[in-house]
Amino acid sequence: MTHVLRAATPGDLEAIYRMAKRTGGGFTNLPPDRAALKSRIARALAAFGRDEDVPGDDHFFFVLEERLTGKVIGTCQIFSQVGSTWPFYSYRIGAFTQYSKELDRTFKAETLTLSTELDGSSEVGGLYLHPEERSAGTGALLARSRYLFMLMHRPRFADRTIAELRGSHDEAGGSPFWDGVAGKFFGMSFREADEFNAVRGNQFIADLMPKHPLYLAMLPEAALAALGAPHHSGRAAMRMLEGEGFVYDHYVDIFDGGPTMIAQTDQIATIRDATTATLVAIEPSGENPALVATGRLGAFRAAFGSVRPVEGGVVLDAESAALIGAKIGANITFAPR
Repeated sequence: MTHVLRAATPGDLEAIYRMAKRTGGGFTNLPPDRAALKSRIARALAAFGRDEDVPGDDHFFFVLEERLTGKVIGTCQIFSQVGSTWPFYSYRIGAFTQYSKELDRTFKAETLTLSTELDGSSEVGGLYLHPEERSAGTGALLARSRYLFMLMHRPRFADRTIAELRGSHDEAGGSPFWDGVAGKFFGMSFREADEFNAVRGNQFIADLMPKHPLYLAMLPEAALAALGAPHHSGRAAMRMLEGEGFVYDHYVDIFDGGPTMIAQTDQIATIRDATTATLVAIEPSGENPALVATGRLGAFRAAFGSVRPVEGGVVLDAESAALIGAKIGANITFAPR
């Protein structure tokens, strides 16, 4: 495999824009808007250039490149701390219990409550891979490399990490959840609200979203069916997140009702199982498949390769060493493939 994950640069803008146009909507972190994407890449460059190892309002933007052709085939992002600039809104599914003595009846009503409880979490998101490239483990490389970056820059990230999955959409690209819930308070379509949020931010949510709990019993069936359900294209991503230790804990996206997955950062499987060692030798090939990474901040590179532990460090196969630019004496962080 000759794919490498690296930091996004301004030269990747057109490739990222083409991918954004293919998402079909609902990817708030990957809007099909050149100006917005250009701004996000610029913000990421500032984050990669910030040398202080402390938490901040950082946004890290990556691309997956096929080195033989130079083609950018995927992208992903990490937000070091959501809710630091403006609140991070979710709906929390809860319950409200009431009892009538006269009827001798207890009634438990499920509710949606606007919440900012996930403020301060780190977030992984914005993951997109060209459909024709979804083979040979490229999706896993794109997703898991982010966790190695977080481990290698651990002081910059929170103790809790979240991932928002795109919710259910109809054939026209609309959201049954939006139409049945939030759309009633904003006077705009799901696509309009999603694009506005991606480009202009979510202050309009704070301005217009009702602050009182909404009873699920009052929602239309289509909205209820979409609640907490991932888009059909996101089911594999949900399984990968579950494999890393993320769980769904009844938080959903306020736009399309998609599930928010949550994990303790240090318990994410790739982070928990990773090891850092000194590269002491490079050999033509190897037999121990691993996800390997090296480099600080903007110099970060990750790829699949082979790592063999030896006395004093590890031996890396030549192909992956070339992909990530690893040199003898460098620190290599790796996790089982």
